[in-house]
Amino acid sequence: MKHYLSLEDLPDFDQAITQAIALKKEPRAQTHLGRAKTLGLLFFNNSLRTRLSTQKAAKNLGMEVMIMNFSEEGWQLEFENGAVMDQGKAEHVKEAAGVLSQYCDIIGIRAFAGLKDYEEDRQEKVLHYFAKYASVPVVNLESALGHPLQALADAMTITEQAGANEVLHSQRNENEAWEPRPKTKVVLSWAPHPRALPHAVANSFVQAMKKMEVHFVISHPEGYELDPEITAGVPIETDQNKALEGAHFVYVKNWSSFKDYGQVRSQDPSWTLSSQKLKNAKCMHCLPVRRNVVIADSVLDGPNSLVLEQANNRTYAAQWVLGRLLEDNH
Repeated sequence: MKHYLSLEDLPDFDQAITQAIALKKEPRAQTHLGRAKTLGLLFFNNSLRTRLSTQKAAKNLGMEVMIMNFSEEGWQLEFENGAVMDQGKAEHVKEAAGVLSQYCDIIGIRAFAGLKDYEEDRQEKVLHYFAKYASVPVVNLESALGHPLQALADAMTITEQAGANEVLHSQRNENEAWEPRPKTKVVLSWAPHPRALPHAVANSFVQAMKKMEVHFVISHPEGYELDPEITAGVPIETDQNKALEGAHFVYVKNWSSFKDYGQVRSQDPSWTLSSQKLKNAKCMHCLPVRRNVVIADSVLDGPNSLVLEQANNRTYAAQWVLGRLLEDNH
């Protein structure tokens, strides 16, 4: 594995999940992998779980960690080739990535969507240009359109709770059409939020569930469809109550409109996940979560909430990725 930019970079999805879960038994057993190695983390946006879990993962591997809040502490970057840099941008990504490659053995990048222009966000300039010009592996700590570390942790959580025999399977051929499976039912449900949020978490969760042996359904109000290229083949239900029938896991997440890109079309409070809607299913969310807007207190404080388990798994998902990159690029 050269980089970890998306779930598609995983050489074996099932193996990554089972091995990441196994790391929890002896998290410090691989300190030899990271000895005398350095992880550099660049944050163009705020972070709590991603920053701390990745830092802890690196320390579990014996790595040193350097962290920079780039949007506040770094020079404004230029990404275009041939640019005449006579305005506000003081450094080109070519030099920035080259310098960081001398200081670090792995570079982690976090940069959110602008939510103004989908084609601009789709280019993932910050992530992909660092990967292009760096001479060391690059890890996606959340980008405009994806959050593969979160998705790996989410898949770990479902696997632990449902059982590996229920939800894992051998790799499918990439040309094989995706079909819902009649075992564990997982629902990704949109929820209201006062701000326009990106699609990254939802996109990567969809991609993860399409790799698992689950009956997967997406539920959202009309007008909140995700990128049809990502959701192709997945059942979509605009009646939330109908979608939740028989669910074993409900992943709750807000995202802004795709068709009217980045816009908030609705803040319908009837989509807030309550205990009455959840019933006996397990509730998942990537955090941070706005209580009693996205999910009710009774759910988050109840026995069916998995949000803390998901957050804990973030460390081991990151540790597996970092460890594999160290092994493959030594």
